[in-house]
Amino acid sequence: MHAKVTWIENMHFRGTADSGHIVGLDVPAEEGETSKGFPPMQLIAMGVAGCTSMDVYSILKKRRMDIRDFNVQVEIDRRDEIPRVFTHLHFIYTVTGKNIQRKDVEFAVKLSEEKYCQGITMMRASGASISNEIVINEI
Repeated sequence: MHAKVTWIENMHFRGTADSGHIVGLDVPAEEGETSKGFPPMQLIAMGVAGCTSMDVYSILKKRRMDIRDFNVQVEIDRRDEIPRVFTHLHFIYTVTGKNIQRKDVEFAVKLSEEKYCQGITMMRASGASISNEIVINEI
């Protein structure tokens, strides 16, 4: 894997990686200013949420679940001292569909969080705790 971050102006950078996609990075905007990208820690949060999302969705599809909508939110606690590392990540898995079985979603989440998701494994290795909740919307 290879990634590169290039300075553009002020605190605005452009990130690229092997995939060829481009993402803007910046600090949060002060009042009256404009931010031109994501703060890096938000990208890390999205990366971890994306990692577990792809695992869980894939497992549910293999179980032939009739999923109509799916999302994962992550609420993060950070240390007050610098460096402000993540100390706790709480994932909220929301699955919408027909005949969604809670046991199947719990199984998929457990596999992701304990075996497959590299992002969650890295967060645990850094000392962060992980928790989750599952919301099922039956249609």
